[in-house]
Amino acid sequence: MSTESPRRAGRPRTAILNRDRITEHALSLVSQDGYDALTMQQLARSLGVSPSALYNHVDSKHDLLQWIQELVMAQVDTSAFGKLDIHDALIQWATSYRNVFALHIPLIPIIAVLPVANSPRTIAMYEHVAETLKTHGLAESEVIPTIVALESFIFGSAMDTGAPHDIFDTSNHREATPHFTQAVSAQRATGVNTSDDSFERGLRALVTGLLASRDLT
Repeated sequence: MSTESPRRAGRPRTAILNRDRITEHALSLVSQDGYDALTMQQLARSLGVSPSALYNHVDSKHDLLQWIQELVMAQVDTSAFGKLDIHDALIQWATSYRNVFALHIPLIPIIAVLPVANSPRTIAMYEHVAETLKTHGLAESEVIPTIVALESFIFGSAMDTGAPHDIFDTSNHREATPHFTQAVSAQRATGVNTSDDSFERGLRALVTGLLASRDLT
């Protein structure tokens, strides 16, 4: 009777690399530790491969950022455009946009200035918004400033979700700031999430104002 161990079938297990897996790991690194944590060496380590193996699939860190942009932007809901009236569609889109980036706050400074030329999903999102604004009657020269105004508010609001609970604490300056201190106390007494409430109030006012500007030109 043979005492030899049975030979294992198949090839040795190796890490499988593809765009989706690489992008998910890269997104995880950036979301947890920020842009500086995303290096090809660190990404290769997280994937369990050598940097040279990684470079067989992606050419540069810039390409990685484009892939991340595509992955994240695909999560933004644009389904309301063409279904709801423009005010409600913009509200739903902006809310989804803010909520997506609230989960990836370290990405905001990167994505906010990343060119969209190689990000078809991002461009498709902008096309939905641009078409809706033009249909509403905004002049073509007003479309981009309107989108940028909304995005600036969206990104800022997403970052605000990570603010500490006591950001407006005035413990050491109550006598000098009686009105502000009382306002902070009154808001806390409501039990309403400050970040969500501020976003909803600001978004409604911003959308209403931007759409009304069409009638002033």
